[in-house]
Amino acid sequence: MVCAAAAIDDLLRAAGHMRKRSQESGARSRVLVLVDESNVSSSVRTVGRGLDWLKLRDFLAGPNTARDLIEMVVYAGLPPAISTWQEERDRKNKFVHWLRSNGFMVVTKDGAPAEEGHYKANVDVMMAIDALELSIEMRPDAVILVTGDADFAYLAIKLRRHGIRVEVASVAANLGHILRSAANDVIDLSGLFRTFEMINAREPGRTPLGDQAARLPARAGDAQVTKVQDAPAQVSHHRTHQQPRRRPRFRAKQSADGV
Repeated sequence: MVCAAAAIDDLLRAAGHMRKRSQESGARSRVLVLVDESNVSSSVRTVGRGLDWLKLRDFLAGPNTARDLIEMVVYAGLPPAISTWQEERDRKNKFVHWLRSNGFMVVTKDGAPAEEGHYKANVDVMMAIDALELSIEMRPDAVILVTGDADFAYLAIKLRRHGIRVEVASVAANLGHILRSAANDVIDLSGLFRTFEMINAREPGRTPLGDQAARLPARAGDAQVTKVQDAPAQVSHHRTHQQPRRRPRFRAKQSADGV
């Protein structure tokens, strides 16, 4: 383990020297973007907007940013691979397919049932390991972490120790103080979020999610199934109609989740 860590340090150091030579020659900055999908999706839903992934990519490293995007990697948790979650899993897989079809690199992890009505699919470790490995292989001038999770603070410090600029893209309300202090700079996404399409956060299927968790598929008698992932904003607004709601014959008793 010690030898492996030393080898990683040597490779990162070499990559840092090459970046300095590139910067001195006036070349455009090469940027690697890593996205904690659950964290950023939760942030944008709290302000009543749908996430426009193409706008997000252009904002961080588009043609007008004087930066060249090496890769934008999205880390997403999937519902458990069991029958009770199949509908939600199919919906999330369609979203993942859309991302890949639009040039994003996507890394997924199967979730596991957690407390009643939720699942857990923590991708933090995968994202941290990839950040180190991809920095060695791709040699970016900067790494942008699209997350507000303070657990990534040590990753930011580790990359900075080897001459890699680290920027964190998030909103103030969702950005941990430790992560803010660990990065070279913070990219405020609040203004960008305000340009995204408005959604009704209380609409069925729009219940805000957090920390890679989602509701369990509705049982018989429940009103609606809660969606795991909102469709991309530029896709979702093409809906032409909604199914009419049925009038209940009696007042339904609310569950603990308020469904």
